[in-house]
Amino acid sequence: MASRTEPSGCSGRGGGGAPGILPLPLLLLLAAAALVPRGDGQNLVTEDVTVVEGEVATISCRVKNSDDSVIQLLNPNRQTIYFKDFRPLKDSRFQLVNFSNSELRVSLTNVSVSDEGRYFCQLYTDPPQEIYTTMTVLVPPRNLVIDIQKDIATEGEEIELNCTAMASRPATKIRWFKGNKELRGKSEVEQWSDMFTVTSQLLLTVGREDDGVPVICLVDHPAVKDLQTQRYLEVIYKPQVRVLQNYPLQGLTREGEPLELTCTAFGKPQPTEVKWLRVDDEMPQHVVVSGSNLLINNLNKTDNGTYRCEASNAVGKSSADYMLFVYDPPTTIPPPTTTTTTTTPTTITDSRAGDEGSIRAVDHAVIGGVVAVVVFAMLCLLIILGRYFARHKGTYFTHEAKGADDAADADTAIINAEGGQNNSEEKKEYFI
Repeated sequence: MASRTEPSGCSGRGGGGAPGILPLPLLLLLAAAALVPRGDGQNLVTEDVTVVEGEVATISCRVKNSDDSVIQLLNPNRQTIYFKDFRPLKDSRFQLVNFSNSELRVSLTNVSVSDEGRYFCQLYTDPPQEIYTTMTVLVPPRNLVIDIQKDIATEGEEIELNCTAMASRPATKIRWFKGNKELRGKSEVEQWSDMFTVTSQLLLTVGREDDGVPVICLVDHPAVKDLQTQRYLEVIYKPQVRVLQNYPLQGLTREGEPLELTCTAFGKPQPTEVKWLRVDDEMPQHVVVSGSNLLINNLNKTDNGTYRCEASNAVGKSSADYMLFVYDPPTTIPPPTTTTTTTTPTTITDSRAGDEGSIRAVDHAVIGGVVAVVVFAMLCLLIILGRYFARHKGTYFTHEAKGADDAADADTAIINAEGGQNNSEEKKEYFI
């Protein structure tokens, strides 16, 4: 609603004149006030006002050093709202909150966009002073709607979501979240008069993990907090298939023993058909298939091969393979553990994987033992040889030097040595 003033003499509290007509001196004073030139406002203080549409705004005109001068407040059309504590303007939304020689404070209820603009505080001094405050009106978005391209999406499909925030001021910023993860959208802004409508587009490629996850459109606007709306994704996907070995729980699949397998399949919608088949060969006649279970009571080597479990729904078909290898009856080797390898979309379980791992473990243990024995034998041999050489350690003398080691000097040693030679001459040989 636009503010307005009544013509001269049409409103106010009467003095000495007719009822409802202002005294002439007061009318002249108000008319002069509307023509007062704007001063520097050095003695006036005010603040800008920001208010949400429909709420209450408070405008304050304060005097720093009061000298009992008259204070008045004017609207953006420079119509007097309050002159001191008197309200000439016939807009009852304006109410006096406080009036004194140092302050004029006025409230405005049920604020609308048309109330936005500059409001003037005037102080009647010599020369007169004037200062203005700016009122800004915020309008939160009235509607927040998510429009999704498809209510039900298929795994791997790209879908489009649009979130629209209507009639806001200023323009709204829209943010997207999938669960707790923020996503990036593309926004377009349309302006109608002084209002803005914002539409944000999000392109999302969905997977099976997105089924039941909320997509949230959140508004970032100064006039409102925590305004959001959300849609839950519904994603359909083909089955996920696994083959479980129920018996034997651990160890090898050996001849003469039973084998029991179970096929598990989960998808959306739930699989309508689960079946067993043997890859590249016919299913043996003694194999018992009951729903998702496969049972062989007495394994033999002709059962070797790949067994496949297939499951299908409205989206597609998936399978998982089990590779069977039948071993000879139990030996002294401890039974190893069967391992499972998984690929997408087919799961392959190999009953031979545990045997190979066990054989490798046994070979490593034997090799390690032999090396340890060899090292120990070499250490023992080195110790025995060391002790032998330590006991027979001494000095070597020739027969020619016998007797020389006890001589007092070199000459005596030579004589003793020669004597040794003479003694040798005493040995004679006789020929007959």
